[in-house]
Amino acid sequence: MISKTKKVARSVAVAFAAATTFAMTMPTGNAFAIDHVACRGGESFLKIWSHNGGSQSVDCYANAGRTDFGGWWIDKISTGNNDLIYYDANGDSVKIERWLEISFPNRQPKVTAIEIL
Repeated sequence: MISKTKKVARSVAVAFAAATTFAMTMPTGNAFAIDHVACRGGESFLKIWSHNGGSQSVDCYANAGRTDFGGWWIDKISTGNNDLIYYDANGDSVKIERWLEISFPNRQPKVTAIEIL
């Protein structure tokens, strides 16, 4: 027969091990939840017009998170219902509030990453 003290100690050890395993395997936030989505009229996605070399692109994003933007030059941003931070190649970060549309006709930022808050 196992003593009451040993049963309690074993229960505490099992609970601690389960909590540790749970804490180590759970994701720590939504850093990679951002999604590249199809641009559709009437939607309030983040929409970015950009270029790199001879290529041009229009991309839309949804959901909070951060993703690499590959050093493309941004021509225009429409934030939709998203607060945005873009990280430029100079190491600066710029926050843009939701429901804004900004064009960069003369000095386009070269962006390494974007983050929807």
